Amino acid sequence: MSVEDENEEPLSPMARLFQSPGNDCCIITIIGCKTKINADVILRALKLNVFKHPRFSSKLSDDGGSWIKTQVNVESHVFVPDIDYEIEEDGEGYVEDYVSRLTMLPLDKSRPLWDMHILNVKTIDAEAVCVIRSHHSLGDGTSLMSLALIACTQKTSHRATFPTSHVLKQRKTVDKDKVLSGFLRSVLAGFWLVRLICNTFVDLLLLLGTTLFLKDTKTPLKGDVGVENNQNKFCHRIVSLDDIKLIKGVMNMTINDVLLGVTQAALSRYLSSFPGKIRLTAGVFVNLRSDTGIQATTCMKPLAEMMATNSKCRWGNYFSFINFPIAIGLETDPLLYLSKAKSAIDRKKNSLQAALAYSATEFIFNTFSVKVGAILPKRHISNTTTFISNMIGPMEEINFLGHPIAYIAPSVYGHAHALTIHFLSYAEKMVISIGVDPTVIQNPYKLCDEMEDSLEAMIATLSERGLI
Repeated sequence: MSVEDENEEPLSPMARLFQSPGNDCCIITIIGCKTKINADVILRALKLNVFKHPRFSSKLSDDGGSWIKTQVNVESHVFVPDIDYEIEEDGEGYVEDYVSRLTMLPLDKSRPLWDMHILNVKTIDAEAVCVIRSHHSLGDGTSLMSLALIACTQKTSHRATFPTSHVLKQRKTVDKDKVLSGFLRSVLAGFWLVRLICNTFVDLLLLLGTTLFLKDTKTPLKGDVGVENNQNKFCHRIVSLDDIKLIKGVMNMTINDVLLGVTQAALSRYLSSFPGKIRLTAGVFVNLRSDTGIQATTCMKPLAEMMATNSKCRWGNYFSFINFPIAIGLETDPLLYLSKAKSAIDRKKNSLQAALAYSATEFIFNTFSVKVGAILPKRHISNTTTFISNMIGPMEEINFLGHPIAYIAPSVYGHAHALTIHFLSYAEKMVISIGVDPTVIQNPYKLCDEMEDSLEAMIATLSERGLI
């Protein structure tokens, strides 16, 4: 065996999926900093640390089937454009245009599939912006967030300590063993199992039907054939995490339920003038790592443990999705959007569709060719309207190699949707990040406005009813 063979590692089925035509996706993370960014500090830290991570120090083999360890020339991955005085007067527009142009520049597959862009220009929410672009085959958002928090950041309040992040656990239930007879417990367990099987069967049929022939209504939010090849545009809005937690407590639901309700309300308002009945399906991402439910979460583990083969918080693309029907329609009571979202997502939680879909994808890629395996995911995405992701970020304010972070706005491009919605909590903030195809959605800021207005309407309604 040659040295090169020893340094090769086969791509996982999900990594091969993201390398396939029509599913060639990149994750783009916009980090707003409270101070100007010292590029020399960033370069020095990357030179000392990037070789420690196999994915960020490996390139694709010529056939695209393996990772090959390679030397990383950090200078060829970090870009610091000169900023003219005239540009500084419209820093927000400059950053948006710069990031948008990146979506039309493919990553160089002859070297590790990531790059970083340092934009020392003032925007509405930051003094400078760092844009990190990585190919989705390197890992999903949970993996990348864990890497960033472990390797590059510390708490702003105590720089010697690493930041923490919520880890979702299943809700505690009352122990009824002492009050329920063994027979009754068996009956309830049997009923739960039958319902789980029925729900899973129905969801799998719906997933197959959506992939083959069930298409969403062609609304002003849905892209046409080939939308994955178009230029993308990104914008974000920062809202109060405390407001979302307030609704969560009063309505007895999860943060994820609240965010889906807000999204349902915002999209209904946005499409209020569209005639007729609307079928609109969102793929809601599900993190399949242990100790989490339908909500995404960040596992804060050492990097070596995440890279281990049998790690419970494994590195890579270990996620799936559920089909979430967005009920489009104006409601006089904004709290109805919340109750509808909770009802729909509670039903989806009692199903194994997400895990089985992931296993089926792995099986198809391992059994058939990459070309065959990539057809079904692309068809499913083309027949739906959007993806929604909710990820838990740091609980405290953190700094990026000494630069205090104001916000983190992740997104993704390269898939067959004209609209992608990401939520990420950071300290006391919730960042709403929206990615669009500007040829389909010319004004993404209106979507941000509708998100913010819908949240405010829910808070106002709770206040009017004396619930807060």
